[in-house]
Amino acid sequence: MYALGHYGVALLVYAPVGFLFAGTDPTLALVGGVGVLALSTVPDYDLRIPFLTHRGITHTLLFTVVVAALAGAVGWQLGTGTYTPLGGPVESAGFVAGIAALGLGSHILGDVLTPAGVAVFWPLSSHEYTVGLTRADNRIANWGLFGVGVFAATAAVWLAVQL
Repeated sequence: MYALGHYGVALLVYAPVGFLFAGTDPTLALVGGVGVLALSTVPDYDLRIPFLTHRGITHTLLFTVVVAALAGAVGWQLGTGTYTPLGGPVESAGFVAGIAALGLGSHILGDVLTPAGVAVFWPLSSHEYTVGLTRADNRIANWGLFGVGVFAATAAVWLAVQL
């Protein structure tokens, strides 16, 4: 899956969450959406780091949990400041950790759609999960996923505003 496809999957995964936030705090919904999009391609940084294998540790739930926990710690610190739109450290930690988990998790989901698959549960299992729906380099699939994600996110915001 290329970046465009990962952005689409991220928007699709975030749409229900964005809907919930958009009804009460549109700014928070936007911040969450930007965060999910920004993190949706982080696992592919393994392509730029020589000692990491592609679709290795950065494409696992272990990596997602560790990064989400670190993000949650940052959220905790943000929640102890003077500006706390979420209400405090616990809420801020949960929001930031959740956004990190959604962004990274959406990447794994996107790569599971490809024949190469992903060892999601490594180091517990090296079994590579795949749906084998489309090749990673399929432009139609990447643009299609992006279009579906944009539609879902737009529909979620529109519905939140209408209700």
